[in-house]
Amino acid sequence: MSHAAHKIPARERVIVALDVPDLKTLGQTLDRLEGQPAFYKIGLELFVAEGERAVEAVRKRGGRLFLDLKLHDIPETVARTVAAAQRIEADFLTVHTSGGYEMLRRAAEAASGRPKILGVTVLTSLLEEDLRADGIELSVKDTVRARARVAARAGIAGLVCSPHEIDGAREASRDLLLVVPGIRPSSGEGAAHGDQKRVATAGQAITHGADYIVVGRPIRDAAEPVRTFQALVAEVETAAAAA
Repeated sequence: MSHAAHKIPARERVIVALDVPDLKTLGQTLDRLEGQPAFYKIGLELFVAEGERAVEAVRKRGGRLFLDLKLHDIPETVARTVAAAQRIEADFLTVHTSGGYEMLRRAAEAASGRPKILGVTVLTSLLEEDLRADGIELSVKDTVRARARVAARAGIAGLVCSPHEIDGAREASRDLLLVVPGIRPSSGEGAAHGDQKRVATAGQAITHGADYIVVGRPIRDAAEPVRTFQALVAEVETAAAAA
């Protein structure tokens, strides 16, 4: 993990992905979570559907905000979008590292540290053959490592990578924050992978050096989401203490 992660409470290191379609479902999901999470992620579907109303709903619960929009455009457009997003006061905002050095540099410059810009390396739904089809001959791990080096040079705050590429990202930079999706319980409810191919447990991700983990469906679809969230926090705490 990065140096800063040692000071982050375990409850804040489990980011709950609010992957829901509308404000009504968002309210129901937040109610079921009973204010337990400290950090929430709003993704593209919910933000396009509800915009800042979704942000306000999370703010009312006192949670930190990760705005996961995965921006990918020419440097000027991304820089202006990052500047426009500052009014939302999110803690994290994602861009695609495949947008290149100049796009990443301009995003970091526009953000000025708030929000922290996270570069998405390789989506957790992709495998080696998907990279090959796109003309990329490197392995997923080597692609993440290469993109991590560019991201560090560009001055963004962190990366989003699957649990399987944490080591490669860490080799590229000790200081980048690593935010890791693709987290599944080791067994039982919520263990299904869905469309995510490169997954691991919360404990495995933290042990390998993740600063934050992102968990969506296993919490959202749980019969008792609060209990599931608390179990993940306990798993993070145990793994962090042993790291």
